[in-house]
Amino acid sequence: MQKNIDIETWIDQRPLGALQISAIVLCALVAVLDGFDTQAIAFVAPVLAREWDVAVTGFGTVFGAGLLGLAVGSLAMGPLADKLGRKTVILIAVVMFGVCTLATAFVKSMEMLIVARFLTGLGLGGAVPNLIALTSEYSPKRHRTVLTTLMWAGFPLGAVIGGLASSWLIPAHGWESVFVVGGVLPLLLAVCLVLWLPESIRYLAAVDRKRHALDRLFNKLMPGVSHESIAVAGRTQAQPEAPVVEVFTQGRLHGTLLLWVVFFSNLLILYFLINWLPYVLRHAGLPIEQAIIGTVVLNASGIAGGLILGKLVDMRGPLAVLPVSYFLAALSIAAIGYAPANIVASIIAIAFAGFFVIGAQFCMNAFAAGYYPTTSRASGMGLAFGVGRIGSILGPVLGGIILANNWSTANTFVAAAIPAMVCAYAVWQVGMLKSRRMSKERNVSSASIKGMKESGPDVAHRSHVA
Repeated sequence: MQKNIDIETWIDQRPLGALQISAIVLCALVAVLDGFDTQAIAFVAPVLAREWDVAVTGFGTVFGAGLLGLAVGSLAMGPLADKLGRKTVILIAVVMFGVCTLATAFVKSMEMLIVARFLTGLGLGGAVPNLIALTSEYSPKRHRTVLTTLMWAGFPLGAVIGGLASSWLIPAHGWESVFVVGGVLPLLLAVCLVLWLPESIRYLAAVDRKRHALDRLFNKLMPGVSHESIAVAGRTQAQPEAPVVEVFTQGRLHGTLLLWVVFFSNLLILYFLINWLPYVLRHAGLPIEQAIIGTVVLNASGIAGGLILGKLVDMRGPLAVLPVSYFLAALSIAAIGYAPANIVASIIAIAFAGFFVIGAQFCMNAFAAGYYPTTSRASGMGLAFGVGRIGSILGPVLGGIILANNWSTANTFVAAAIPAMVCAYAVWQVGMLKSRRMSKERNVSSASIKGMKESGPDVAHRSHVA
């Protein structure tokens, strides 16, 4: 007798298994190396500026080139993964940013550095939406925000490791060593991904031609249960010819645009802080090792923020947590501008900024992933991150322009706090839209069930089995 299994319900009702845990851990390792390689240029920039005799503010173009690559990679590889699969695109992205980061160690000019960072960014950006989509799809709904946050905590953890490693590698082995380490490790990890990273079971269930791969994966997830006795209800969900279209239809257009506003504004702030904090602290008179530590604090507090805020979102809902988090982020960012001369006050303000800016971004990753269905989840996340990356490009570039025009530190960080207030309003609006849509869906579902009951028990039974 066949047993119909809905993929999403099945994952939501069962405890985490070994295959799910391994998928999330491998995604987290990719995120660690993604964070390491994204942050590497900020650690190296002050040293390269002195070695090549160029102004540090000129590195705004270098930062922008890498982030442009991130935007293009997110926009291109998100929708591609809805066609080819999450695992395939993650592998392509990891190999690409590994090779290009390694090549960066051999550049000899600003022009070569700009090209290398753009190409590296393509791979880094392509990995991001698919790591989030795959983790979300293997996580039960009751723990989805926390598990997605734990996975994505690898990104700032990679930046922390990169900062600590760079503070030792650069004086001991030169700036090139940072890119050698950042290039070799992803290539080694790619081998592990080929062997052990599973494809998204929800993706396989949505694609008819993947039946054999789906059966093999079920044998791993449900050992001892014959796959001949299982009919996968989720596979009746047809994969749309153009997953990108689904992002803007079925009542999602307004919410999608608001998510873009949040991602754009949040990443603008984040990458301004990531790229210019070492310079601001160095300009305040700190040695390069201590200036790097400021960025380490930013990312380390972001990990704590992601875990704590993620748990609060799972308990209280995003609408009760995220708008307040962004408001507090704005206050913390502004406070940095009034404390650069006092290292203790600066570190405290940076810690709070990291907690709320990075922590809220973690929660937004899970929130946005849950906003879209499986068939267009990677497309929705890819587009959101792609638009967000435009903000991440503008953040460092605008920072370079502002600093070059001699804005005061206080005015610079007050201006940087404004996008956080925009995030607070936009995410509240998205939450309200999602609540209204879910309420309408529940009303339609209730009306359908009532109609079936009035039509007779046989009709209701047949519909339930289908």
